[in-house]
Amino acid sequence: MHRTQLAGYRAEHFLYEADVGVATITLNRPERKNPLTFDSYAELRDLFRALAYADDVKAVVLTGAGGNFCSGGDVHEIIGPLTQLDMPGLLAFTRMTGDLVKAMLGCPQPIVAAVDGVCAGAGAILAMASDVRLASTRARTAFLFTKVGLAGCDMGACAILPRLIGQGRAAELLYTGRAMSAEEGERWGFYNRLCAPDQVRGEAQRLARGLAEGPTFAHGMTKKMLQQEWTMGIAEALEAEAQAQAICMATGDFRRAYDAFVAKTTPRFEGD
Repeated sequence: MHRTQLAGYRAEHFLYEADVGVATITLNRPERKNPLTFDSYAELRDLFRALAYADDVKAVVLTGAGGNFCSGGDVHEIIGPLTQLDMPGLLAFTRMTGDLVKAMLGCPQPIVAAVDGVCAGAGAILAMASDVRLASTRARTAFLFTKVGLAGCDMGACAILPRLIGQGRAAELLYTGRAMSAEEGERWGFYNRLCAPDQVRGEAQRLARGLAEGPTFAHGMTKKMLQQEWTMGIAEALEAEAQAQAICMATGDFRRAYDAFVAKTTPRFEGD
């Protein structure tokens, strides 16, 4: 009920393709290092919201074209116009960008970011809001909001980044706006692993395909609990996990895994 199909979705402001349960979103303005616009922000927000109801997409890869991930908000199409807006207009924009992060966190599919080259500003936020991050050895990641006179607390950075890399490291990046190298990012835990530039997209898609073949209902539950338990005490978390796991034990996938184990075969998960 209320499920939808997104394998055939036609994107207007980026590239989108879906294959064997994996949707690949490619930011596609390579001549400008793939900046975001008002329209691409809104379409990404709406797409990730819709993915919460899609039963034919099991995992998502988010990447950029032309050797870069994303350079952030377009200087001419976003930054310039923002200087002309009044406070209600500015707040409407910042809430919209925050809604994109909420949509990414709220969609049950694991999101794998494949980061190459420039990953800056809102682009760094898109990587941060993904569930798993693979980077090329030449990736440079910068939360450069202070470079344009803004606070580092943009799109959830002050809430999420310290949880990934620690308070002190996050503070340094958010205060200075300096670029974090790929090696730093992996060492600090921002990136799960590094790949050669010509392999990062393929590695991300292989990882996403493996996730898509797994127990996708359980993956969605894992993603939800990873976020909800941020604000819980240990006792609350144990109870929440007990309830979540009991729900998963009632699924067909749990029974299929047991039957496959008994038969010494590989389980075929169906997401229910």
